[in-house]
Amino acid sequence: MENKTTQLDINRIVWKACDTFRGVIDPSQYKDYVLTMLFIKYVSDIHKSKYNEYLARYEGDKERAARAMKRERFDVPEESSFDYLYEHRNENNIGELINIGLANLEEANREKMSSEDGSGIFRNIDFNSSNLGDAKDKNTRLKNLLVDFSDEKLNFDPSHLEDNDVIGDAYMYLVSTFASDAGKKAGDFFTPAEVSSLLAKLTKSNPGARICDPTCGSGSLLIKAGQEVGNDNFSLYGQELNGSTWALAMMNMFLHGFDNATIRWGDTLRSPKLLEGDKLMKFDTVVANPPFSLDKWGADEAEHDQYSRFWRGVPPKSKGDWAFISHMLEVAYEGKGKVGVVVPHGVLFRGSSEGKIRQKTIEENLLEAVIGLPSNLFFGTGIPAAIVIFNKGKKTDNVLFIDASKEFAPGKNQNKLRQEDISHIVDTYNKFAKNKLAAGVVEDKYAYVATPAEIEENDYNLNIPRYVDTFEEEEEIDIPAVQKEIDDLEKELKKVQSKMKEYLKELGY
Repeated sequence: MENKTTQLDINRIVWKACDTFRGVIDPSQYKDYVLTMLFIKYVSDIHKSKYNEYLARYEGDKERAARAMKRERFDVPEESSFDYLYEHRNENNIGELINIGLANLEEANREKMSSEDGSGIFRNIDFNSSNLGDAKDKNTRLKNLLVDFSDEKLNFDPSHLEDNDVIGDAYMYLVSTFASDAGKKAGDFFTPAEVSSLLAKLTKSNPGARICDPTCGSGSLLIKAGQEVGNDNFSLYGQELNGSTWALAMMNMFLHGFDNATIRWGDTLRSPKLLEGDKLMKFDTVVANPPFSLDKWGADEAEHDQYSRFWRGVPPKSKGDWAFISHMLEVAYEGKGKVGVVVPHGVLFRGSSEGKIRQKTIEENLLEAVIGLPSNLFFGTGIPAAIVIFNKGKKTDNVLFIDASKEFAPGKNQNKLRQEDISHIVDTYNKFAKNKLAAGVVEDKYAYVATPAEIEENDYNLNIPRYVDTFEEEEEIDIPAVQKEIDDLEKELKKVQSKMKEYLKELGY
């Protein structure tokens, strides 16, 4: 029986390919080269597998097989295929040949692989860049990269794979490892898998849902939200400001089989691209992990926003958190839309314009839950964050507060939410969402249901310790026992001092 290609096989081989670039370029740039080559290998193998399938069906008739291939997911010109590039790995202009192959692949699949303005997904990648070293070193590196990807275990023909998720999961593994390896610079585009899973479960969409992430990064959270539906009956939409990260998101969608996902490139706050006619597109579920407290987010333009997203108030110029939330609320369907967003804790209690916006969302009865997360979960920042859930179809006026900050698995570089931690949060939230939890303490030092009157009494401050009592009483001190311990230590100290004097006397001091 043939050995199938496993997740570990792919992870091992592709991570090894990163060695090609170590010490030459910044770790945050590895992903551009390695993930692009992973995508090329995937597209080439799928294309070759389908072509051979049609050849067999049409008894070797190449013309019929070629016609049938026009209906397939991707059109792969010969010079764009991995096999062609591998065959030419020893050429002195291999970097140029790879660039040509990428350009031709884009052109052959322009409708799929381009943004609205015509920019292709390979626009920011240059395999012929002088950043890869002088001509000789660059050629050697690119040859090594092609050799790594030619490993027989890296066969993406579906019949060779252990299961259909391994390619997309390998991509996610690499993106997360890049984020960890490269620190803040790379962490900006990736939400840790456990946080994505938690947010996806808290905002679980029904079949047929439109799901959106307006700051989608490399698409990991959006994909998790889609997978949580439980079948293929949903549609994914996203927008991403950074061009390189937008390209990652596009490739990520293809590798997970979401060819119909709509991912736009641009600034969500200044220029939202997910539109229907001249109005903002509406969604059943809106999830995001926006940049924390973004400076210069566009406050000046927000006052005259053509979509009237900031009618509750314009957030401060130096903190864009409530700007993203305002956008998300406006694009959620009335009467049923759900919004889940990761925020820094300042969003819960800062005053001025933020306080006024927060108060209005509470008075509209949109706020459903506030969940405090452990610190050091995110790449590039150790500060604790919270998840805030808004629901335009709430079944109660009350608000659930959860302090989950103490339930996690500690790690060397990053803390992690365990499955039991996620389940604890989700189970508590689901009971509340079904209106099964009365106001007051739900679970000591963990969960509390607050009434609108309580929140108003707290001046609409949502700081979690105001609702969830996390005070730990100190253990009562046994004064006599402590005094005895002090006396014993003093006796021991006198003995040591006496000994020291004897030693010093022997040494002539």
